[in-house]
Amino acid sequence: MLQDILAALPLGLFLAFLIGPVFFVLLETAAMRGFRAALSFDLGVIVADVVFLCIAYFGTNQLLMRIKDDPALFLFGGTVLTTYGIISFLKVRKTTLNSAKFQIQKLKGKDYIGIAGKGFLLNFINIGVLGFWLSLILIFGPTLDMQPKRLITFFSTVLITYLVIDIFKILLAKKLNKKLTPTRVAISKKIISITIIVFGVVLIFRGIFPEQSEKFDPDVEEIMPDT
Repeated sequence: MLQDILAALPLGLFLAFLIGPVFFVLLETAAMRGFRAALSFDLGVIVADVVFLCIAYFGTNQLLMRIKDDPALFLFGGTVLTTYGIISFLKVRKTTLNSAKFQIQKLKGKDYIGIAGKGFLLNFINIGVLGFWLSLILIFGPTLDMQPKRLITFFSTVLITYLVIDIFKILLAKKLNKKLTPTRVAISKKIISITIIVFGVVLIFRGIFPEQSEKFDPDVEEIMPDT
């Protein structure tokens, strides 16, 4: 068990520093809404990861390999991300920020549930995440003898490590609140919106031109640590 935990730690660190739309929204949530809101968002993201892991483990490999590369799903996910980014960008342009709007907001219990749901959906609509977790199971599964207990230990360690690192990122981002001004808030929101749009366009490109996009896909086996 200890060997499986030690093997999972580098992978958890790797995941924690992947740059994507979730990464930027997490930092924004921490700075704008505080620690508990950002943690709720992150937990929603992790729940989506757990769902993908379960799908990858219990589904048949042949079916999942077809699903994860289905151009229609990339088009759908890319369209949703792009639309979300455009709407967020337009909202920033139409909103006049004042000193009251960029202070850490006081939230109620239902607000945290909504934020967690946002994290879940933002991660879940990215079908590439399913392909990523499936690849990890195909790579690390045989080294773990596909034993359920060892798989649970390994991937639980990956997600816990990911969460712990994210907590430190949240704490650091929260300190940025003291330096926020209306202009900086608007700029950061625009940057995050544009980033989400870019990732959405990339998914759409993969859906429209699947053969060309494969040339730019990194080999997962090359970036994964040896076990």
